[in-house]
Amino acid sequence: MAPSQRWHGVAVIRVLIVEDQTLVCEGLEMLLSVVEDIRVAGRAADGVEALRSMQEEAPNLVLLDVRMPKMNGIEVLREMKAQALMIPVILLTTFDDDAALLEGIRLGAKGYLLKDVSLAKLTEAIRLVAAGRSMISPVVTERLLHGLQDAPLPPDSGYESEALTGREAEIIRLMTGGYSNREIAGALYLSEGTVKNHVSNILSKLGVRDRTRAVLKAIEKGIV
Repeated sequence: MAPSQRWHGVAVIRVLIVEDQTLVCEGLEMLLSVVEDIRVAGRAADGVEALRSMQEEAPNLVLLDVRMPKMNGIEVLREMKAQALMIPVILLTTFDDDAALLEGIRLGAKGYLLKDVSLAKLTEAIRLVAAGRSMISPVVTERLLHGLQDAPLPPDSGYESEALTGREAEIIRLMTGGYSNREIAGALYLSEGTVKNHVSNILSKLGVRDRTRAVLKAIEKGIV
């Protein structure tokens, strides 16, 4: 990822917009054009073009549409992971993308915003995610959790569930929000190793194999 440029002494965040709807793409670019510390580094209309632009433009952050031709946003995230493209991603979504949002969490997306986001929320999210933090729209989070409550649980490993400690409950709630172990450690003033141990305990107690199943099980049990 290229270092941020500077404009009049201000660090500039270079953003790649990946969106197949021209009006939405132009609207986002127009919004960002009035912000001093954010510049549009490029635009892409599909997933294949997006991956190429990431290599060529080396943006600091990607605004990535979930639904696109050729490769959708989730497929792009998978390919970024395979290619070790360590560029922070904010997914642009609509209300009908609950399953995609959960998969995006698993694949490392750091932010989720609705496409009708205001300029203030958009710039706040870009700055937070570019700084290494996560930003999830409260409306999206509420919708995601509501949708998951009715989702069937994947098969677990068969272990009897145990009660989580207060600290483990805090951590599973942050996991539901898509926070990494490092981000959870920072939020709770713990070491990353301690968080990793807590996560392992959570998986064991809930009788599941991975973080996604842990989130689903925690929601089903009313922990989050």
